[in-house]
Amino acid sequence: MLQWRIAVGAEETTAVLEPALEGTGGVFVCAHGAGGHMADRGLVGAAQALRSAGFDVVRFNFLYREKRSRRPDPMPVLKDCIAQVVADVHRQVNPRRLILGGRSMGGRAASMLAADGFQCDGLLLLAYPLHPAGKPEKLRDAHLPQIRVPVLCFNGTRDELCRRALMEKTLGKLPWQMHWLEGADHSFHVLKSSGRKDDDVLKEIAGVSQAWLSRLNAQATRLPARGN
Repeated sequence: MLQWRIAVGAEETTAVLEPALEGTGGVFVCAHGAGGHMADRGLVGAAQALRSAGFDVVRFNFLYREKRSRRPDPMPVLKDCIAQVVADVHRQVNPRRLILGGRSMGGRAASMLAADGFQCDGLLLLAYPLHPAGKPEKLRDAHLPQIRVPVLCFNGTRDELCRRALMEKTLGKLPWQMHWLEGADHSFHVLKSSGRKDDDVLKEIAGVSQAWLSRLNAQATRLPARGN
């Protein structure tokens, strides 16, 4: 594991890079959700699952969490933090393939950065927050058609921040791979009555992500190298 400090404007934050458990198909820069942080149980569990799928995973704190605040930074600050982490990842490891994303708010910030044209090879979104809880009319979808890289998105069928019918209508003909986790909520927790455990959900995420990454790498070998 590599841990280091990253300058973000006049401030600093912490990042860690954990290698894939077997092989490596690319680096996933994974941002945490609004109420979480780089070491929270949900993010660490997802990171472990993705490492088993062949990703080197970078976790980091947004600036507000590095200062132990619970009030999220404005979106431009969140996006800038991700961009600075990515720049440092390029300096540290020169990744073969760079995937952006993360949980909930972190994934949303990464998707907005990608919609702005920030260079990456794909987006991996965990529990994308399509709308606030109880406010399905306030969709966070205006930027989604501007994303030009492959997208893999996981949401639970019990996610109160992403009604399935609304998400499917929102995506329409967008070339996303949308994977629904049966019985999972926004935290990817499943009820005992479902007959599944939370670990089963993580294994499902790992399996789908591994296949997606393999296709992404196979497609890249058939395309001309990207310019710098």
